[in-house]
Amino acid sequence: MARVIVVTSGKGGVGKTTVTAGLGRALAKKGKRIVLMDADLGLNNLDVVMDAESRVVYDILDVVENRCRPRQALVEDLVAPGLFIMPGASYDDGDKISGQNLRAIVNALSQSFDYIFIDCPAGIEVGFHRAVSAADEALVVTTPHVSALRDADKVVAIIKSYKIKASLVVNRARGDMILGQEQLSCNDISELLQIAPIGVLPEDDSINTYNCFLTDEKGKTDGDRAIDMLAENILLGTDKLFDVTKKYRGFFGGLKRSLKKIV
Repeated sequence: MARVIVVTSGKGGVGKTTVTAGLGRALAKKGKRIVLMDADLGLNNLDVVMDAESRVVYDILDVVENRCRPRQALVEDLVAPGLFIMPGASYDDGDKISGQNLRAIVNALSQSFDYIFIDCPAGIEVGFHRAVSAADEALVVTTPHVSALRDADKVVAIIKSYKIKASLVVNRARGDMILGQEQLSCNDISELLQIAPIGVLPEDDSINTYNCFLTDEKGKTDGDRAIDMLAENILLGTDKLFDVTKKYRGFFGGLKRSLKKIV
């Protein structure tokens, strides 16, 4: 049976789709069979992020309306064998797609895959509840910004009412600003939201699905390593967090912090 994990945030633009895509490729590299389900109906873009939009034949609405079987709608990733995308519908028709529909699709695929990640729409409206109700676990993605934290706090409270396990992923963390006490650390955010952390991702231009995990170990960036560490925590149940402050500590780290402020 697959582990079914919804990736949610509350606020849009914090990187949950990128986190979903990166996790899919990281776990597929470890030999796991993965489905990434786009539940952001109407504003679906997981297929675009995964560079699969030109190969989409059916979407999730086609499955719900019995125009195809769940397996027929899946699009395999060209980068990571064993990774599949369930494209979202190009418009949001809440009357036709419910949480029960998503759960039926999940159940149909669960026997054939190890993980199913549901990319949740932003906000706490019907689309959010539709996605969360079909999952058994949740990753709450937030950035350290005040507005994102406020929305994440509301999402955590709602997820707890569903009685599913929730874990925190802090995205776009700045080690230089954390050491300068200009940004909250992961531990600070965890304490504020009352949710255990499972991953920290640095502010890194390389975190995108067009180059994630295409290099060897020597060519990996901090963003690649942080996503890989997050995937290992999910896979093994560990709680190792990427240290975004490491390169900004010590004498040379202090120089880096100073140069960043000048730039």
